[in-house]
Amino acid sequence: MLNITMKRILLLIFILLPLWLSGQRFIYDIDFTTYFDNREYHNPYTPSQTIFGMRLTPVVGVELYDSLGGRHLFRAGVTYIQPFGAPMHMGNILPTVYYQFQQSGFTLNFGTVPYYELYQALPNFLMSDSLRFAYPNIQGALLGYRSEQGYVQFFCDWRGLQSKTIREAFRLVILGQYQYQWFQVGGYGQINHLANKALSEPNLGVCDDIVISPYLGGNFSDYTPLDTLAFRIGYMGGYYTDRKAGEMQLSSGVTIDFSLRWRFLGLKNSFYYGQGQMPYYARYGQELYQGSPFYQAKLYNRTDLMLYLLRREIVHCYFAWNLHVVDGYGLSNQQQLVLRFNFGNVNKRNKKSGDGAFDFRKKKA
Repeated sequence: MLNITMKRILLLIFILLPLWLSGQRFIYDIDFTTYFDNREYHNPYTPSQTIFGMRLTPVVGVELYDSLGGRHLFRAGVTYIQPFGAPMHMGNILPTVYYQFQQSGFTLNFGTVPYYELYQALPNFLMSDSLRFAYPNIQGALLGYRSEQGYVQFFCDWRGLQSKTIREAFRLVILGQYQYQWFQVGGYGQINHLANKALSEPNLGVCDDIVISPYLGGNFSDYTPLDTLAFRIGYMGGYYTDRKAGEMQLSSGVTIDFSLRWRFLGLKNSFYYGQGQMPYYARYGQELYQGSPFYQAKLYNRTDLMLYLLRREIVHCYFAWNLHVVDGYGLSNQQQLVLRFNFGNVNKRNKKSGDGAFDFRKKKA
């Protein structure tokens, strides 16, 4: 499979080469991540395990501007994920191929679009730690608008093509934020769907969920000597159905998030209290839900203690000690060491260094 993929990459290079020679700008990007995640958990929601591996994404493409000032980019490459200690055939090769259009604050992306094209990383209840590493691309479309006052983005991620072996699965997500001086208001919304396989016997049923999470907050980073000082308080409401089982559940709760960073030290805290979310996680797991399974608990608090070992233009490395408190099961902990190297000739002002989901706008230089 690897040889076939390399042949396809070479074919793409030969297709793009005449465009480069005809006066268009040739672009390239190399993204490399090593990810160590050791989990020592004591709860029924997620097992203890160690995830250790590497992810490599080389991409080439072309960039051009039209007569009206629109910017067009086409990028093509692969994402190769290899767990350490496993033979090469256990690695995973995923396409990274997408078209992007930008003009007057609007951005349109179509194809297999990297999650780093989001203006802000998704929170843990919409994207778990393991999926951030193993599932790097949106499969479908990502649309957005951004200004100095805020942003709004919408994406469709079609993660399961219905077949005899695969269940149909997709989700629609919208996120946005408005900021006036230090004050912030924003939120997240998701429609998630899992359906049958083609010609499935027996009928596997259909699951749907709708999650909304508005918030109010403040970003005081520009008013303090700290690099980041911000907080949010919000609401999370979920509507979950398993049609075959004839089950429906409404869940709601309060979220409180806090983020602080000063030089090479950081602290993030996310708190949830209310009714348990993701009620069918034990049945369907990540096939249905992409968020952290800890949110099944009525009370959940996560504290990330961060040590930034290296923060340069092309490389970021950090260590995190994450403490998880779950209602009725006490304290669990997690250690993460992440290094990310990115090199290319395309400006990615919104690319994240990989230091977690709760990433407020940084202080202006």
